[in-house]
Amino acid sequence: MPDQKKLGLLAQAGLEPYQEKPGEEYMNDAQRTHFKTILEAWRNDLRNEVDRTKSHMQDEAANFPDPVDRAAQEEEFSLELRTRDRERKLIKKIEKTIQLIKEDDFGFCDSCGIEIGIRRLEARPTADLCVDCKTLAEIKEKQSGRG
Repeated sequence: MPDQKKLGLLAQAGLEPYQEKPGEEYMNDAQRTHFKTILEAWRNDLRNEVDRTKSHMQDEAANFPDPVDRAAQEEEFSLELRTRDRERKLIKKIEKTIQLIKEDDFGFCDSCGIEIGIRRLEARPTADLCVDCKTLAEIKEKQSGRG
């Protein structure tokens, strides 16, 4: 499993980087299908990970007589549950993005409306801001003291 994460989302989905054709319209059917395939593979991988965690926690649950062993196991479970909670939130974001693809409202910056770009979306398929707007948002976040 960790090997797949190193390879990236494209490899997980069994895809090559999208090759744009000269004069091709941005976010045409082929591009939307490409990103939908990436997102569905990512979502399925995350769901499998959640199922594995559930099985692992049920299998590994033991009643250790030593309080140190018990505390170590509880801490491990707590970390796994936090990770799975983040993954569940990511699954919701992936599903929202798949819905945007279905509605033909995918690939454009929510802030300024320009094309986000094929390569940026392949790296982060749930991106909803172009690089410039994301940079400005991060600067504003740092200045407001939230980051």
